[in-house]
Amino acid sequence: MLKNAFLMLLSLAIAIGGGSASVWYALKIQDGVGAIRIGQWTAFPDIGTPAADPYSKARVAREGVLTLGRAEGLSFVAENDAAGDQLKRQCTYTIEGGFPTARFWTLFAADQSLGVVETGKPRLAALQSYEVVRQPDNSVIISAGHHPMSGNWLLTDGSGRMYFVLTFYDTPIASSTGLSDVSLPKIVKVGCDA
Repeated sequence: MLKNAFLMLLSLAIAIGGGSASVWYALKIQDGVGAIRIGQWTAFPDIGTPAADPYSKARVAREGVLTLGRAEGLSFVAENDAAGDQLKRQCTYTIEGGFPTARFWTLFAADQSLGVVETGKPRLAALQSYEVVRQPDNSVIISAGHHPMSGNWLLTDGSGRMYFVLTFYDTPIASSTGLSDVSLPKIVKVGCDA
């Protein structure tokens, strides 16, 4: 009798623990259900719509974020560079390439909670489309690091893991047909401080 009760409690503990762990993992990873990946960038295009999957709805509820609808824009998150290494605050990166058509876009360095990285300086770890210097072919080269750099510089500071969040507002790529031929900028690691 005691053996059966113990086995039942063990089974329940494994089921509840395993289920909770799998849900936590599904909500934590950036390549979840409903995600699309373009290069190093991942987006959830249905996250602000009624067609969003249950995991996306749970992610929004857990993080308490305000989502963009399809007509409003699309947000991409990068957690790795072009070599597949995790982005780190103590490293310097170059974000280079063309940006899709949009009325306005923003780029910022984010921490684990996808909030803007605290720099401890008056300058934010963010850039937007109206303040960047463009190349003759309309592409953009952005240097991201904690040492000042010429051109477009995105300040990052501290140490540990980092993400880049790129959001396009009022853009045709927010529709499902607009994503087929989109190319996003590449993130290349330049070097790291020891």
